[in-house]
Amino acid sequence: MTRHRAPTTHAFHAISALHLSQGNAFSSHAQSIGRFNKDFVRTGIFPIEFTAILTRLFEDRQSGDYDLIGLVSAEDANRDVEDARRMLEAIERYFQSQTQTE
Repeated sequence: MTRHRAPTTHAFHAISALHLSQGNAFSSHAQSIGRFNKDFVRTGIFPIEFTAILTRLFEDRQSGDYDLIGLVSAEDANRDVEDARRMLEAIERYFQSQTQTE
């Protein structure tokens, strides 16, 4: 479980870092996801597929943490890990491009 949870958690921390870089902070994942879509997806900084990925990562994390019946399958967990890594790599590239233009 830890191996699968870490990249997802890191993805949410990276989203928080994006918000903080814009002077924003949010108290819930739903607010954070919504503002990520507004500020970073709708503006074309990140692809629209990141909206669905981030939502799924959140739902799978919630299910794995709190739902006794709806455990996340190994296949879904592996997909989440790969998608979280893709998001982390894209966010890292974004931050690198921002520091190069300053």
